[in-house]
Amino acid sequence: MLDRLAELEQRYQELEAEMARPEVYSDPDRLREMAKEYASLEEIVSVFREYRKLQEQLQEAQEILQGSDDSELRTLAEEEIAALKPQVEALNRKLRLLLLPKDPLDEKNVIVEIRAGTGGEEAALFAADLLRMYTRYAERQGWKLDFISSTPSDLGGFKEVIFAVEGKGAYSKLKYESGPHRVQRVPVTESSGRIHPSAATVAVLPEADEIDLEINPNDLEWETFLSSSPGGQHMQKNETAVRVRHKPTGLVVECQDERSQHRNREKALRVLRSRLYEREKRRQQEEIDAVRRSQVRRGDRSEKIRTYNFPQNRVTDHRINLTLYQLEEILDGELNPLLEALMEAEQEERLAALSAGGKLGERKQGFGRP
Repeated sequence: MLDRLAELEQRYQELEAEMARPEVYSDPDRLREMAKEYASLEEIVSVFREYRKLQEQLQEAQEILQGSDDSELRTLAEEEIAALKPQVEALNRKLRLLLLPKDPLDEKNVIVEIRAGTGGEEAALFAADLLRMYTRYAERQGWKLDFISSTPSDLGGFKEVIFAVEGKGAYSKLKYESGPHRVQRVPVTESSGRIHPSAATVAVLPEADEIDLEINPNDLEWETFLSSSPGGQHMQKNETAVRVRHKPTGLVVECQDERSQHRNREKALRVLRSRLYEREKRRQQEEIDAVRRSQVRRGDRSEKIRTYNFPQNRVTDHRINLTLYQLEEILDGELNPLLEALMEAEQEERLAALSAGGKLGERKQGFGRP
């Protein structure tokens, strides 16, 4: 590990010197590329230098303790060792985490799809609760939401809603939300006051850029129809809603939320591109290693990932056996306690695999992408 850190520090110093050269400074594209790499190394180099400094201080204190006959000096050395050891251990762990390979998708925007599952109207209302939860969380993160498609239910819920989230690190946080979510509460349709479980499923797809995936226009079959959304049926009678079918895979996407057919086509393509990208990513992963199909596992509709229990004000994430009695806060967008715990669990799992002799970054189950 130390050899690798020394290499990264050397590269950091090389970039620092290179960026100061006039020929580089006058080339914006080259300077931008170098600055990006420099910024990516800044934290790990800073932590490594602090670790090395404290390690040297610890070693000096240990030498004094072993070689000095002065009782007062030895006492001071013992106190310094006691203070330095936990700091060195904490920095060592942080460096190991920083050396874990980053998920290349983490900085991507995402497409989120929420669908009501078992439970009829109550499931649709729960889907609306999840939508509000993610909307409030996105607001807290400073992200932008762009609604793509929705199918409302009779009581104000959603049978299905699809939206894009744009912002730094959107996929790195929201990828943990994929899977079935279960709610336990008294449904508004229940007259006897009995608690019933209902469910909704969430799919979080990294949004594919055009450079990630090229779609042949000849593979697309387009249809237009009258919009049934509030912005369609009440404002105009033109066929602004669109439906596109990807002929090679049979995937179908509809979009009708915009009043412009052009905008609906753009949004439908965004969803289709992301679904195809996710489909291809799964296929490649299955070929590499069937044991590490974490994205497929997270999308398994028979396996709930989280339960929201209203009578007990409780939220339980079953993947890491974490229970928080903060249901109202979480549904209001305070997701960080859950997401940070999931991130930490994944990091611990990867570090454990590394300690057991696995390759750097290898994980057996995983909570993010495969």
